Amino acid sequence: MYLKKFILASLAALMLISAAGCGSSNSKPAATGAPAGVTGSITGSGSSALLPLVKDAAAKFKETNKGVSISLNAGGSGTGLKQVADGSVDMGNSDVPAESKLPKEKAANLLDNKVCVMTVATIVNKDVAAKVKSLTSQQLQDIFTAKVTNWKQVGGPDENIVLVTRPKTSGTRALFKEYALNKVEEAGNKSLETDDSGLLVQSVSQNPGAIGYVALPYLLNNDKVATVSINNVAPTLANTYSGTYKVWGYEHIYTGKNPKAAVTAFLKFVTGDQYAARIEALGYGASSKMQTKEVH
Repeated sequence: MYLKKFILASLAALMLISAAGCGSSNSKPAATGAPAGVTGSITGSGSSALLPLVKDAAAKFKETNKGVSISLNAGGSGTGLKQVADGSVDMGNSDVPAESKLPKEKAANLLDNKVCVMTVATIVNKDVAAKVKSLTSQQLQDIFTAKVTNWKQVGGPDENIVLVTRPKTSGTRALFKEYALNKVEEAGNKSLETDDSGLLVQSVSQNPGAIGYVALPYLLNNDKVATVSINNVAPTLANTYSGTYKVWGYEHIYTGKNPKAAVTAFLKFVTGDQYAARIEALGYGASSKMQTKEVH
């Protein structure tokens, strides 16, 4: 009788241990094979000046969010704003506020995300740079409105000035017009007009006497063109932060009022502390370092 009770007690104990083991196993999450992080698709277009940062951020974001596909194009700030407003892309990247390119009612339907500061530098062909280190605001206006057509008129070589211009959809053009040209409309040059910043740098480098303007990030590790100071102030991040260099603006990523989860997660990453160190490394300015109170 005692042996029978012992056997029954032992069996009961074994059943309890087995049940506990099963419970422990079932508490672990099932392996689904799904990638880590958020999933979905993101499309964006607009500013070529902001494109290097957005592409870099997309690559870093996908390292921990492998289930997200991100497609990005340039085309100019005006194009990006128009496309995000009509819903054909998720993000409209812009060098200027939406209301400067869109009707007021369309701009009001968008959410603005300021991601960094962008400095615009005046660049010239190397054959000009030997003699022209700085231009006054007035000289710059006269050159870009074609009142001055030879470099010797501003202390440079006896050589025709070649304008490399941007289309009216360009946010970089809008910034340059506002803060470098005192709102004067620049002359056009259809033969050398582009909103591709990389191509613009290439055009200035390949055409003797050429002058144009481009976002500072496109000049990192680039010795094919030279920058020109304005009123003896060089286009640097330090001078932008202090407010002594005037040709800059905030970079915006616009979305609709209710962006999808993948877009929200991406924007949180771009504007977060984790990515902040990359912003200056890419040639952009950190909004938190701006010392000037000017509104751009």
